[in-house]
Amino acid sequence: MTPAARIQTAIEILDAIAAAAREGGAPADAIFAEAMRARRYAGSKDRRVIRGHVYGAIRLVRSAPVSGRAAMLTLADAQPELAPLFDGSPYGPAPIAADEPRAETGLAAEALIGLFDPLVGEDERDAMLTRAPLDLRANRIKARRDDLADLFPEGEAIPGAPDGWRLPPETAAVQHRAYTDGVFEVQDAASQYASAALDAAPGQAIVDLCAGGGGKTLAIASFTGNDADILACDTNRARLQQLPPRAERAGATRIETRLLNPGQEPAMLAGWRGKAARVFVDAPCSGSGTWRRSPELRWRLTPARLDRHLADQAKLLAIGADLVAPGGKLLYAVCSVIAREGRAQVDDFLNRSPGWTADAGYLPESVGRRAGAGFLLTPGHDGCDGFFLARLTSPC
Repeated sequence: MTPAARIQTAIEILDAIAAAAREGGAPADAIFAEAMRARRYAGSKDRRVIRGHVYGAIRLVRSAPVSGRAAMLTLADAQPELAPLFDGSPYGPAPIAADEPRAETGLAAEALIGLFDPLVGEDERDAMLTRAPLDLRANRIKARRDDLADLFPEGEAIPGAPDGWRLPPETAAVQHRAYTDGVFEVQDAASQYASAALDAAPGQAIVDLCAGGGGKTLAIASFTGNDADILACDTNRARLQQLPPRAERAGATRIETRLLNPGQEPAMLAGWRGKAARVFVDAPCSGSGTWRRSPELRWRLTPARLDRHLADQAKLLAIGADLVAPGGKLLYAVCSVIAREGRAQVDDFLNRSPGWTADAGYLPESVGRRAGAGFLLTPGHDGCDGFFLARLTSPC
């Protein structure tokens, strides 16, 4: 492909990503992958350059642009070497017209920024869009962090994460034979901190209520040395189906998966009511803490979508609390820096749940900052995804 054709392809992909953001369609990575499958003539260098254009524009533009061209023009303003490629050549974009509109730059719409937790200051906002490193977690069932140091000597230990090893962005770690053998998982440091904060122990009965593909479920199995009974639940069949083969690879043999029907969760979990020593509620949320990895999420969040997340979070907290044994613990977590999803959500739960108390001191020293009844982690302060977590203890 010519350099100009790569620009035009990026424009077309950005059009599709912006439309999906407005309509709640497929994520950017899926749209990009499908676009490349439709352009089999594009070589690996073409794909790499086009991806750089697409994500460079997404990181610059604060909200869904009126067109992919407007977004690419914004990128061309920031990278002047791209402007001459708008040359009207075959398969390339039309020349830039005088006063042609650009997409607005910035972290996010001001109304969205206004929802951030007060701990997220202006000095931290640039870090929310920097490229994230690749964080690995050693699987204790098969390995230790020292093994990762031997496999990837270019990396470094993640502070406060005893199994964590950090590599440069886009390192092809999953292509290593050790990944196939279940020696490690890819897991951001924030997720590792949250999984450890559950304080799971061998012999316990544990529920991961929103397990998804099972990243935190596998971390819990690792922390307990494959010596705890774990029930991994979700309402998304496609995501939950990813867990059994991952568990087999990891050697985690005591995980049961259960697909829940939305609205029927309490009935389908009745046998676990009041019996779980630990319950993990990694609730669906805005994903505002993961913009380093999925910057187009800024384009997707609307007041209506946020309200749906808030309602789901409150419901899942109530369901999870009903499963906890007397004196047991519930860990609530969201990959969000929005106060209503974090500290406010937990405050509301505690206000309507007599006898429940918020724990303290369950994160490594210097990791996170106190945010109401929980803790907030941010890319700028902690070098990981934005995350709110709160560990709560049920009344005896």
